[in-house]
Amino acid sequence: MQHTPQQWIATLVPILVIGLIIALRLRKMNRASPLRVERLWVLPAFYGAMVAIIFWSHPPHGMTWLYAMLGLLIGLPLGWYRGKLMRINVDPQTHELSQQASPAAILFIVALIAVRYVGRSMAMANGGDSPDAIFAVTDILLAFALGFLTMQRLEMGLRARSLLAAARGRLS
Repeated sequence: MQHTPQQWIATLVPILVIGLIIALRLRKMNRASPLRVERLWVLPAFYGAMVAIIFWSHPPHGMTWLYAMLGLLIGLPLGWYRGKLMRINVDPQTHELSQQASPAAILFIVALIAVRYVGRSMAMANGGDSPDAIFAVTDILLAFALGFLTMQRLEMGLRARSLLAAARGRLS
């Protein structure tokens, strides 16, 4: 199979962009950022509303509902696991929470990107040029990401509250 220069560029550009983003994230990993437990719900709620609007305006058809639910169910434990990989610290004096992504968390995201790329390639090989196949793959990935983000934030919130309660209990 002969590849044209446009195909090589179309493949290479996303890989370079993802590589650059990962390199920047790895560099920023050495610094902890503030964790606001009261705001952890915002991203899953926003994303959930976005998914609901997308599903309402262009609902999945037939077996795509089942596959989307499977994507959601697969995203739940993987999101919980990624949440566990996030380091959460409590300042002993101020009780301020901070979070720091672990290198394993970034590698986990890279693995998910690779799985997505393989899934997209498989969909394209099986007639994925049709809009229905593209919508089906997108619906499944949207549902997966919803479960993933929700459980990651839930795990982080529960653990942060537990760590904060333990830190406050030590000083009381």
